[in-house]
Amino acid sequence: MRKKTIQVDVGGVKIGADAPIIVQSMTNTDTADIETTVEQIAELARAGSEIVRLTVDRNEAARAVPYIYEKLEKKGINVPLVGDFHYIGHKLLKDFPDCAKSLAKYRINPGNVGFKDKRDKQFSELVDLAIKYDKPIRIGVNWGSLDQDLLTRLMDENKNCDNPQTSKDIMIEAMVQSALLSAKRAENLGLSADKIILSAKTSNVQSLIKIYQNLSARSNYALHLGLTEAGMGSKAIVASSAALGILLQQGIGDTIRISLTPEPQADRSLEVKIARQLLQSMGFRKFTPEVAACPGCGRTSSSLFQQLAKEIEEFIAASMPEWKAKYRGIENLNIAVMGCIVNGPGESKHADIGISLPGTGETPSAPVFIEGKKAYILRGRDIGEQFKQILLNYIEQKFVN
Repeated sequence: MRKKTIQVDVGGVKIGADAPIIVQSMTNTDTADIETTVEQIAELARAGSEIVRLTVDRNEAARAVPYIYEKLEKKGINVPLVGDFHYIGHKLLKDFPDCAKSLAKYRINPGNVGFKDKRDKQFSELVDLAIKYDKPIRIGVNWGSLDQDLLTRLMDENKNCDNPQTSKDIMIEAMVQSALLSAKRAENLGLSADKIILSAKTSNVQSLIKIYQNLSARSNYALHLGLTEAGMGSKAIVASSAALGILLQQGIGDTIRISLTPEPQADRSLEVKIARQLLQSMGFRKFTPEVAACPGCGRTSSSLFQQLAKEIEEFIAASMPEWKAKYRGIENLNIAVMGCIVNGPGESKHADIGISLPGTGETPSAPVFIEGKKAYILRGRDIGEQFKQILLNYIEQKFVN
């Protein structure tokens, strides 16, 4: 069961308590490039990102934010925008009040909000601005930019212990303390707990799990999960899914991001699709109909089942915007596309609607099962098109608003 944390409202999106686990993403455009940034935010929102973060690193970026907000609003895209601030966030928010008003949340890193004597002053200014504009803050600690003064103090204290911990354990404790001490300080400055979200990211799976287990046990703040610097391709997908999957199963986490290093010119929204698939695969949310398909083996006589499974996935993806508006509960539909007689009929019976294509040596026909009963036997070269039409007919009958 998921731990009930304090709920935070981010531009109308609820995070924590009984709210669903929210999917986030971040742009990689130059925020000062308004048109390109608007285009990417729209792409991420259409893919299902419920909150989008963007870099606000200099005057030109801060000046651009209200124009980005307005252009998105004109397109009918109302996704909350989060400003990612480092080093001079206090100055940018103060100098560009329209930027401060347009953002739904501010993300600050206590490790680089300021240095030495300026740290406390600049942190206070950021919190005061959040209070002034009634905005929540994500206090985001990062392994690569940890508060060195705090880390040094904990390392020194550890040296004098009878049973000193490992340096890795101290690093984990420093990250947890940095997040909790910063949150407590923000509260002491007047920011309420329902305006605070915590994150503490590292690129190491086991360390991330320990950090969030500690944060969850020692606080009741809403938590944003993410494995940072996860890398590219399958390595990043597996590592992020492993870390976040374990934490989510333990009831930890209110909002997630899958941070992928994209291939050049690649689809930025892939990280959104993977985050949604993780939540759907674990049964926490339903976004789209589920398609079960066998992996194929020596019994499958052709690539027909593979091609049909791919066509059905693409057909669903293309149809979902219309289906969601037209068919209530369509995301709960289960479809099976199987390749031979071994598991094909059984899997098809378990699905709402399924097809078992002929394998090696089998009769060249494909039974279609609807809600556990054999409804059709398809033959011919256009089995795929026949099945798609049967699927459409089923949807129209089953999911009438």
